[in-house]
Amino acid sequence: MKKVLPYLKNKFILASTIFFVYTLFLDENDIFTIFSQRNKLIKLEEKKEEFKNKLDETSLTLEKLNYQPELERFAREHKYFKKDDEDVFVIFYE
Repeated sequence: MKKVLPYLKNKFILASTIFFVYTLFLDENDIFTIFSQRNKLIKLEEKKEEFKNKLDETSLTLEKLNYQPELERFAREHKYFKKDDEDVFVIFYE
């Protein structure tokens, strides 16, 4: 305790210690808030990348739908359209 006591009497070290404790743990932007915000940012960037991939895929599909054979294929596969003389059987696996 006698080794620590002179450091506590020094006003610069005491003020610096109080400042660092306040900024690390008690401030509005403490260390815990910074880590949680960084984790949120990483998750949002992952979602952004997923949405960008979906957008690219949708844009490619939309570009393909400008051609009649592709439009018919898409309608048959995804929307289950059929011609007048056809029957469509849809099988779902559980």
